[in-house]
Amino acid sequence: MVDSTAIPTGLQDRDQWVCWRTVHRNGQPTKAPIDPGTGDYAAVTDEQTWTAYTAALDYYHHEEVDGLGYVFTADGPYAGVDIDDVRDPETELVEEWVLDVMLTLHSYTEYSPSGCGYHILVEGIVPPDGNRSGQLELYDHGRYFTVTGDRVPGSPETIQDRDHALTKVHTEYIAAETADTTPAPDPSTVTVPDDDLIEKAMNAANGDKFRALWIGDTSGYRSHSEADLALCNYLAFWTGGNPDRIEDLFNQSGLVRDKWRDREDYRDRTIQTAIQDCSSYYDA
Repeated sequence: MVDSTAIPTGLQDRDQWVCWRTVHRNGQPTKAPIDPGTGDYAAVTDEQTWTAYTAALDYYHHEEVDGLGYVFTADGPYAGVDIDDVRDPETELVEEWVLDVMLTLHSYTEYSPSGCGYHILVEGIVPPDGNRSGQLELYDHGRYFTVTGDRVPGSPETIQDRDHALTKVHTEYIAAETADTTPAPDPSTVTVPDDDLIEKAMNAANGDKFRALWIGDTSGYRSHSEADLALCNYLAFWTGGNPDRIEDLFNQSGLVRDKWRDREDYRDRTIQTAIQDCSSYYDA
C-alpha cells in the first residue's frame, strides 16, 4: 500500500513516474514497470513511458497494479540506494553495515514493498566503477525504484544533498569489492541457427514454460503483454541479448499479434526491458 502523504515533494514535482506490477519471469517474481498512460510495459530508457506523479497515483488507485515507481535519470538530481533483504519485519534487527550506510547518508529512507529492505533517496551522483555489491545497489540513472511512502521513523522527511556521503558509501562498499558481475550483452557469442536454438530452449530445465509461450499459450499471465515480455526474457538469454534476433525469433512464435506487428514503440520497449532484466546469457 502506498502512503502518498509521505512521498517527498521533490520527487512528486518531476514527471518521471511509472507504476509497477508483479509478474513472473523464468519462474521468479519481479516488479515490472508499467506505463500509466497506456498500461503497457514502461522502459527506463524511454521517457515517453513515464508520467506525472498525479497521473501515476491516479492509475495506481484505479487499475490493476501493485505500486508506484520513480525513474532515475542522468540529468536529474537524485540517486537511489537499495539495501535488499536485510530486515526481519518482526524483530526489525539489521546488520551493523546497514545501519552504517543509513546513518552515513541520513536522507529520506523508506521500507521496500516487502518490508525486508530499504530505499534511501539522496541528491548526488554515483561514482563510476560499479553499482552493486551483495545486497547493496546504488543508481542515479537507467533504473527505477519502487516508492512506498512508508518512511523509516527518524529518517528525514525530505531528500538531502549527500553527494560526498554517497561517494563514501560507494568507496567503502562498492569500489572495495569486485565490479558489477552482470555481463554485458554480447550477441556475437551466439551463432547457433534459429531452429537449433529454439530446440535447446525447449529442452532446457524451464523448457515447458518456454514451449508454452512459443506456441502462443498465455495462460498463467494476467495479460498478453506480460506473456510477450516473458518470451522476450527467454529469448534475451538465448540470443546473448541481441535485440534484432529477439525480434526475428519472436516473429516466428505463436504470440505474434497486430499490436506487436504494428507498434514499433511497443516492440522496442518490450525487447529492451527484457535485455535490461536479463542477468546472464547463454554461452554457446
